[in-house]
Amino acid sequence: MDGLLLDTETFYTVAQQQILAGLGKEFSWDLKAKMMGKKALDAAQVLIDELQLHGQLSAQQFLQQREEILDKLFPTSPLLPGVEKLIRHLHAHQVPMAVATSSHKRHFDVKTEQHSQLFDLFDHIITGDQVTQGKPDPQIFLQAAAGFKQQPASPAHCLVFEDAPTGVQAGVAAGMNVVMVPDANLHKSHIEGLGAAAVLGSLEQFVPEHWGLPAYSSKQQQKH
Repeated sequence: MDGLLLDTETFYTVAQQQILAGLGKEFSWDLKAKMMGKKALDAAQVLIDELQLHGQLSAQQFLQQREEILDKLFPTSPLLPGVEKLIRHLHAHQVPMAVATSSHKRHFDVKTEQHSQLFDLFDHIITGDQVTQGKPDPQIFLQAAAGFKQQPASPAHCLVFEDAPTGVQAGVAAGMNVVMVPDANLHKSHIEGLGAAAVLGSLEQFVPEHWGLPAYSSKQQQKH
């Protein structure tokens, strides 16, 4: 969800830079790449370890400070390009969809506040607090695939969309096809060799019929 459906990654960067500035540290994109897609506590521990903040700040304290900043930013989260068109298109053609996000339920609710009608089109939502293992472990994707009401989906028939390297690894480990839509700032060294079936600049570039899905109508293509 974060960085793929909603433009929230900018908010994480702003909040984390703000906290680290007070400690005389900088938040780099290399560090961000190592944190992306992980459960909150795991990601925070990566930051503490990488910047050697032991004794100055614990992962839990970092999350508490970040939470206070993010609570003010998250409700304004905008959709990323191509997201609404794709979700409404797949829903109209009764293609089963689920969200598998590392965000916990409370953050999910705040982030999607302005987009609740769109997220209601998903069959179900799996949040980070519903699994015991975070990405790159495949648990969250396998749980999402098993949760479709009409019929559990076999991994080989699932298509995962991910922006984070750890998420791509999780999808591949689950035995699923993965389309990666990385942030333009993510260095290619964090993209290559992950096993993604395709890498796109945005969801606007996604061509449904290339994956056996119904094609956009000519009217949809002209509109977007």
